[in-house]
Amino acid sequence: MTTADGIPGASPTLPTTAVPPGAHPAHPHPHPRWPHATLDTRGHRPVPFRQFVLKVHSRCNLACTYCYVYEGQDGSWRHRPVRVGEDTMRTAAARIGEHVAAHRLRRIRIELHGGEPLLSGPGPVLAYARAVRAAVPTDCRITATVQTNGTLLTEDTVGRLAAAGLRVGLSLDGGLAAHNARRRDHAGRPAWPAAHRAARLLAVRRDAYAGILCTIDLGAAPRGVYHSLLDLAPPAVDFLLPHGNWAAPPPGLDPGARPGRHRPRPTPYGDWLAALFDAWWDAERAPVRIRLFHEIVALLLGAPSTAEAVGLSPLAAVVVDTDGAIEQVDSLKSAYPGAPATGLDVRRHPFDDALRHPGIAARQLGERALAGTCRRCPVHRVCGGGNYVHRYAPGSGFRHPSVYCADLERLIRHVAHRLSHTTQPRPNPPTSPL
Repeated sequence: MTTADGIPGASPTLPTTAVPPGAHPAHPHPHPRWPHATLDTRGHRPVPFRQFVLKVHSRCNLACTYCYVYEGQDGSWRHRPVRVGEDTMRTAAARIGEHVAAHRLRRIRIELHGGEPLLSGPGPVLAYARAVRAAVPTDCRITATVQTNGTLLTEDTVGRLAAAGLRVGLSLDGGLAAHNARRRDHAGRPAWPAAHRAARLLAVRRDAYAGILCTIDLGAAPRGVYHSLLDLAPPAVDFLLPHGNWAAPPPGLDPGARPGRHRPRPTPYGDWLAALFDAWWDAERAPVRIRLFHEIVALLLGAPSTAEAVGLSPLAAVVVDTDGAIEQVDSLKSAYPGAPATGLDVRRHPFDDALRHPGIAARQLGERALAGTCRRCPVHRVCGGGNYVHRYAPGSGFRHPSVYCADLERLIRHVAHRLSHTTQPRPNPPTSPL
């Protein structure tokens, strides 16, 4: 069997089940052809996991209108334990230690997630981090972060997390109440007052402040969002494109678009990000680190990528849910029911088994995982095809250009243009493919 893009048939070592392994029977759904039935991994050497996303709580106290976990295609959260148990913590920690030792890793990241990980207070977060540190060889450095909506963060909690060596990442949509109108609790009350208090707490505890995750809203002016976030003094900001795909395009993109259709497309997200880049690049004072821009600039200068949003570096992240299930990254929940499932769990399987799963292997193939149109594009080594999740089309799977293809090209060319005309001294001139 070959795909229309010429990929040989499936490797006999990879599962090709029609129902996602680990999916709840209430949400059966056939996996798409690529990568689950037509992936070829010949010559591929798996890259060990270095980022472990550990679910502490499977529920959230907010009901954000755009949430891909609770409002998206996958409803598996309904069938998970509300809180991770101590036995699951110990078992997952032992598996992480086993993986670190087997691959002689010198550095890993653990990210304590939800839902909202602080719904049961800081105790379970601290206990999970302790369990991992006890299980991992002492010569491996662990960076630990808890990602929260901030509404439950108190001065005491920040102090306890900081004392244990955990940093706090905050999820916001901007630095003003108007930017966060979509972030409300289940009774419809705005989350902003409590989240703003959390941002102020973290601003004076730099040792505990990891940064802000901000999902882009086209209705908010990019420069206004940028400057409002600067007022919260984060050490870093990660701007995220809303999760969408060819079946469910994000707001502002053509709902009738199809992968491979060659016609001019508007670039609202590319325009938004280009304006944001200019505000950041032209700042008189040293600007906050914006991960997406750092990645694109580094890639244009010839460095490898370190984020899944752009570039061709292999993804080395894995999720452990509250029931111990080993899963792919959560953003896949925006594609179809059961998309993140692997059929594996920490009680029965080492993490090396997950490295052979087709969904994970596909995200480590680099250029070989891209559609033909992407490989022929002059910016593909910077774009990397965009976020894997944004390439999904029902049935055929993830071997398509990103639904944000035109926006990414717009942004990358803009950044390359600014780099090539900068008056600031640079140690190396950009080696842009453009």
